Amino acid sequence: MLNIKICELFRYITDIILHILTSIFVTFAKEILIAMIRIISPSMLSADFGNLERDTKMVDTSAAEWVHIDVMDGVFVPNISFGFPVMKPIRKATSKVLDVHLMIVRPELYIKRFADAGADYVTFHYEATEQIDECIRIAREAGVKVGISIKPATSVDVLKEILPKVDLVLVMSVEPGFGGQSFMPDSLDKVRELAAIKREQGLDYIIEIDGGISAKNAGEVFAAGAEALVAGSAVFGAADPKAEIEKMLNA
Repeated sequence: MLNIKICELFRYITDIILHILTSIFVTFAKEILIAMIRIISPSMLSADFGNLERDTKMVDTSAAEWVHIDVMDGVFVPNISFGFPVMKPIRKATSKVLDVHLMIVRPELYIKRFADAGADYVTFHYEATEQIDECIRIAREAGVKVGISIKPATSVDVLKEILPKVDLVLVMSVEPGFGGQSFMPDSLDKVRELAAIKREQGLDYIIEIDGGISAKNAGEVFAAGAEALVAGSAVFGAADPKAEIEKMLNA
């Protein structure tokens, strides 16, 4: 009888130890996986609009995993860019993830249409709508992943209740609306804060950053916790865009 109780106690202790070791291993594996995520999302805003198919196919055959599409309405930002008609040929020219960034007012009116046009991710701005939960709902129902973005002057604090609901958070490291701007170093503090929240709360959103990214600062940005880097001028302005993408990934 005593031997049976000892065996049961031994099994109980063994189960506890195995459970603890498994938890440690899973946590460690997740940390490694997160650290390994490196995505480059070339911004088509900097492509040659006269050769959009050529430039899209270049990205399609490069090491970049995503294609970034900036949508501007001339209201939320002082510029106008892509619309639905341009989305379709881009979608046709690549099988890669279409990462659509809406810099428009009332995005809730357009999310489904961009989803229907072939978007995989649709990101809208916190500052552009009062219907945040509605935007998320529409994106989910349309079958696309949803992201939220903040301008340089907006604090991460405003997102804390939203973060568990989204698949991606886009930190703007320049003022949205124009390509070719200089990187704002303070944006790395936001990236670090988002990475800490993600780690502490066990969330799984992707941290993306957009503005002034190149091979010169990509290593620092990845090290801060960013996982997806949007790069426009650095890619399409390079003598060898594919090589520039590789440099960023390996920075």
